Amino acid sequence: MLPILLGQKVKLRPLTLPDAPRLVALLNDPAVNRNLRLRTPVTLAAEREFIASLPHAVDQLVLGVAALDDGRLLGVSGLHQLGDPARQAELGLFLGGPDEWGKGFGTEVTRLLCRHGFEVLGLNRIWLHVFADNERGLRAYERVGFRREGVLRQAAFRGAEHVDVVTMGLLRSEWGPAPG
Repeated sequence: MLPILLGQKVKLRPLTLPDAPRLVALLNDPAVNRNLRLRTPVTLAAEREFIASLPHAVDQLVLGVAALDDGRLLGVSGLHQLGDPARQAELGLFLGGPDEWGKGFGTEVTRLLCRHGFEVLGLNRIWLHVFADNERGLRAYERVGFRREGVLRQAAFRGAEHVDVVTMGLLRSEWGPAPG
């Protein structure tokens, strides 16, 4: 059974098939997918298939991000590669569109996932990749305690250009879920 994680602003909850149209709209929004390694357009059929597969996934935990005030779906978050013998996982997150940014949702989602990963799943390390020019994302991850571990030079292709990717990591021994 997939967990429900509650914060002050958001609830991380299992995705359901009725979420698919909203996710397709978000993923196909250029402002949102600009910071994702994703081939677009995303189809409704593909998104429904993805959602239907989630309850059976053993190597990842993927949850929808819903606003606590009205339940609107803001995006998707997850911990991936959970079967890694080193007890580490990759954190993934997207929120959109731009009208939802700058409200602290990303920082809270990151804290909720890290708390679950370290305190419930027993992970030792959580890592992520973020485009080097995604300053908003970099700041949110650093607020939670992630450290920049390195830069993968021109490791992603966006539009007509190669972009650098920053690797960030957080260890269980560094974890301190500060409020706010």
